[in-house]
Amino acid sequence: MIETREGLRVLVADDNPVIRAGLTAVLSAADDLTVVAEAEDGRAAYDAALRHRPDVILLDVRMPGVDGMAALPHLVRLAPVMMLTYSDETEIVQEAVRLGAGGYLVHGEFTTQQLTQAVRDVGGGRPHFTPTATDALLAHIRNHAPAHPKPQLGPEPPQISPQNLSRMQPNVGQSSRSRFQLSGREAEIMDFIASGMNNQQIAAVCFISEKTVKNHINRIFAKLHTTTRAQATAKWLGVV
Repeated sequence: MIETREGLRVLVADDNPVIRAGLTAVLSAADDLTVVAEAEDGRAAYDAALRHRPDVILLDVRMPGVDGMAALPHLVRLAPVMMLTYSDETEIVQEAVRLGAGGYLVHGEFTTQQLTQAVRDVGGGRPHFTPTATDALLAHIRNHAPAHPKPQLGPEPPQISPQNLSRMQPNVGQSSRSRFQLSGREAEIMDFIASGMNNQQIAAVCFISEKTVKNHINRIFAKLHTTTRAQATAKWLGVV
């Protein structure tokens, strides 16, 4: 019988008993986390979730019988689910998020401390993704971003000279950030604005609310002395 402590109750689902034991040992070492059950496939995970009512479910993607992807839509009705797997295919990450996963960790991309923090984040309703999973989500957002017309800053669109073109290489963000005294987060959001992303997409990528995005944009506009996204983009890219 596993001792129950105050904090988050966790269910670990993985077909590899060695990985299950390792995850249980790591999570149980944290004072605020308790592994209340383990499962070897999706069916066992669902039965254990019904019985133990965990606060967070760690779920592998590929398991014999009922795999993690098949079980995911059923498990998310019972508790927040974080995928914890070696499967790093872009399509699988995107599908897992579409089906309701609150996080996606790829083995080899996190430390034990990051793992325990990820469990806390997902248990608290905050998404958590390791770099490969984040890249997959960014690729999805970029591929599905609506087309935007080029900004019109007057009667004619701005002409980009060879001199300006050289300024628009990857170091443009760094130099513009210093010139306009933007914070790291503000520079990141300004890069997203320049790429044509809307507030909802920026909020999803940065894992912040749309209200927070708007607050950042207001500060960016003030520092760039602009009032529109088109004006801000032109200044940021150095075409005016």
